[in-house]
Amino acid sequence: MDSLINSAARALAEGDPLAALKRIALRDDAPALALRGIAMAQLGELARAKELLGNAGHAFGAGEPVARARCHLAMAEIALVTRDLGRPMAGLGGARSTLEKFGDLPNAAHAGYLEARRLLLIGRLDEAEGILDDLDVDMLPPTSRAGYAMVVAGIAMRRIHAKPARDALERARSAAADVGNAALNVEVDRAVQALEAPAARLIARDGERLLFLDEVEALIASDSLIIDACRNVVRGGSTIISLASRPVLFALMRVLGEDWPDDASRDELVIRAFRAREADESHRARLRVEIGRLREAIGPLAEIHATEQGFVLEPHKARAVSVLAPPIENENGDVLALLANGEAWSSSALALALDVSPRTVQRALDALAEKGKAEWFGQGRARRWIATSIPGFPTSLLLPANGVVG
Repeated sequence: MDSLINSAARALAEGDPLAALKRIALRDDAPALALRGIAMAQLGELARAKELLGNAGHAFGAGEPVARARCHLAMAEIALVTRDLGRPMAGLGGARSTLEKFGDLPNAAHAGYLEARRLLLIGRLDEAEGILDDLDVDMLPPTSRAGYAMVVAGIAMRRIHAKPARDALERARSAAADVGNAALNVEVDRAVQALEAPAARLIARDGERLLFLDEVEALIASDSLIIDACRNVVRGGSTIISLASRPVLFALMRVLGEDWPDDASRDELVIRAFRAREADESHRARLRVEIGRLREAIGPLAEIHATEQGFVLEPHKARAVSVLAPPIENENGDVLALLANGEAWSSSALALALDVSPRTVQRALDALAEKGKAEWFGQGRARRWIATSIPGFPTSLLLPANGVVG
């Protein structure tokens, strides 16, 4: 590379994108396009950065696979920042393989870290952890080491493991301090605040209270039968029964849990589970059918007995019944919880993260926008959604993790 390219690269490595642009702003050769793209990304002009990096990737051609892979890597990082988690990141695995093949181990490790971060965002925790286990952390660039630790913390938080999450965030804080990057320090501080925020509510007949992550972990380890409304599962020891695809059964289970050790009336069960204004004979007939289905579903953990007023829950082994719910519940709360992290999300990325259809997410976003709780900017595929200011809104720590409920 010529002296101007070398000088611009050094400026970027030192975090001075303006100095880099002064040297290469008028050049359109492939190396200059790539460096200009990185400079624009550092300046926050992500759309222009993506365009320049795409042009650079084409300009390098098939004869320079490592340079092309580095461009794809930079574009994937932009896609991650803008929460465009689908097709724009599809080439990340191929770029990583190319970089490993040609001996660019630091960038290959960085590609692995980015893929793990994407998998964390869409709830695929086992896959994310598998990638992290295969990474050589010593090969990561300094800024990526802080990010790596935050991914480790994120996995631990989603799995409700408080101490490993706290330890990982301490490593992230230390790594960020070594780098001295203000934006990175802010990101770590935000993750620490998420860990320290209330993670759930404990609901019982005599009232409710907020729980922090370590308290949720202790509750799960206790001998309680837990009706987990954060993930729509019923937990008892090592047994976990998912009712996520059976919302009526879970609603019935939640009412029974909230009223335990007393019975829940038939009218209350009908109104809350079926969303009826009042209970009539057709609702009561349906209630008998659904209670039968619920009995069968939770048979390994508890029984349901009929009483004069309604039904009562009787755990097999557990000494208590606890209902665990999000800190704040409202319609479309799962979408709002993701938006509340301060990042801008595409609707397609939200659909991936929540494992629902894009149309479902779009209806939720439209409803939130009508209520003034979310807003958008950009047009077409560049449209992004953010939450309006919602002080004290819960973290997304207990959002469902696809395929992982414990």
